[in-house]
Amino acid sequence: MSAPLQPLGDYVVAVGEEAENKTASGLYLPDKAQEKPKTAKVVAAGPNAKQVKVGDRIVYKSYSTTEVKIGKNEYILVKEEDVLATVK
Repeated sequence: MSAPLQPLGDYVVAVGEEAENKTASGLYLPDKAQEKPKTAKVVAAGPNAKQVKVGDRIVYKSYSTTEVKIGKNEYILVKEEDVLATVK
């Protein structure tokens, strides 16, 4: 998936991953009880992003993002410094 956004500086554009809707014991959670996902897949990276690249799965600070909806897709813009880790 390519992003219709080209991030500037050290921003990255990512697509959030779905939150779990079932607990470990098998109970289904209503939408309001689900925690917002804090992991995402990077679909574009700005020219100054040094450690994060397209295709990486990242863990990010949830309060420091900008959410953008273009068409039916939702994207998350986050500064590289607010990316906490990559997921292997």
